[in-house]
Formats: sequence, structure tokens, C-alpha cells
Amino acid sequence: MIEATNTAAPSVVWSKAEQARPGTPLLVMLHGYGADEADLFSLAQLLPDEFTVASVRGPERAGPGYSWFPLRSDVSYAVQTVKTTTAAVTAWLDGVRGQHSSVTLLGFSQGMCMATSLARHRPHDYAAVVGLSGFVIDAGTEGEGFFHDAELAAAQLPVFWGRDQADPVIPVEAVDFTAAWLRAHSKLTKVLYTGIWHGINDQEMAHVKEFLGLTVLKA
Repeated sequence: MIEATNTAAPSVVWSKAEQARPGTPLLVMLHGYGADEADLFSLAQLLPDEFTVASVRGPERAGPGYSWFPLRSDVSYAVQTVKTTTAAVTAWLDGVRGQHSSVTLLGFSQGMCMATSLARHRPHDYAAVVGLSGFVIDAGTEGEGFFHDAELAAAQLPVFWGRDQADPVIPVEAVDFTAAWLRAHSKLTKVLYTGIWHGINDQEMAHVKEFLGLTVLKA
């Protein structure tokens, strides 16, 4: 595990030493609300070895950890805060993407909001998106000019969405919006699991590994 932090970038944990990264596909992990960059990092060992994994810390303090943008108790949010963080993460990615063959995003819970927001902002920057137990934000008119949803729909970006129908955290309204939005704006692979609640299990990660192999490594 290699940690790197500087004033121009978020705190990031890398799976490969810097000299081993050039030419590899990059997979960016985006944690959930109240977690940090270490939270998802153990999942890197369950993903294809070809990837360099970068697990990134959100910018906002939240409970014992961090968040990507403030969330209210009903999981509502201000769209402007989502846009601000999306722009900041995009700027960091612009500094590292050049040494990689592609960039893929993997987000859990609120991290899925960030992953899909990044793809909406710059649709052609990414090879695929993996969203686990999360949702897509409803940007409404506030997203116009920043989110390029029609362009994303035309690109048919491969998206894996895994969740448990009994997830107690994500409101049904957010799930319904996400299902409709992803069907309209991506090449969607949706898988339902039983017994993971608001979490991740080995079966889901095996499916994610297969998805990444087919959509990114063999593309």
C-alpha cells in the first residue's frame, strides 16, 4: 500500500508504486459517506491485477471520516456542492490520467453519486463506471451546462450497478430515479443481491471483476 498526499491533490492510497503505474488502466475508488480512502482499498485485491487502483478521500469531514458533499438525514443534497466536488476531482484526475491507458470509476454509496457525476461532467473521460449500493443525483435544471447527459447517453458508457433490494439506507425514490436514469443514459448491467443490505460481498466483487475484464481490459 502506497500513500501519497500533497497540497494540490486529495489524500490517495495507491495499489502500485509510482514507477509501476505508467501504461496501466486506472481504477479510482470513491468511498461512502463517513468513510475514508482506506475503507474500500482492501477490495483492490479482488480486482484484475492489471489495474492500478487509486482510493481517494472525500474533501468534507463527516462523522468518523469524510464525505464528497454534505448530505441531510434524508439523503438529500445541494446540487451546487456536488458540482463543486466533481470539478475538484476532475482537476485531480487531469493531473494523473495521462500516464494511464484508461480511467474507470468505482463508487460505493455516496461514492456512486460521485462516480456518476464525474461521468456526466466529462462523458468521454472514462472507460466504465461501477456503482455499489448507491444512487445518481437528480440535478434538474441546476445541472445544465455542467452535466452532459445527452452526450453520455450517446456514448453508451458501460455501468455496473449492484445493490440489495432490502438496502435500508438509500430511499426508494432515489433508487427509482437511478434505475430510470441509468437505463436511459448508459449501457447498464444491473445485478440484485440478497443479504448484503447496504454493503458489498464476495459474489458482487466477482461480478465486478468479470465486468471490468469484459468492458475495460478486453475493449
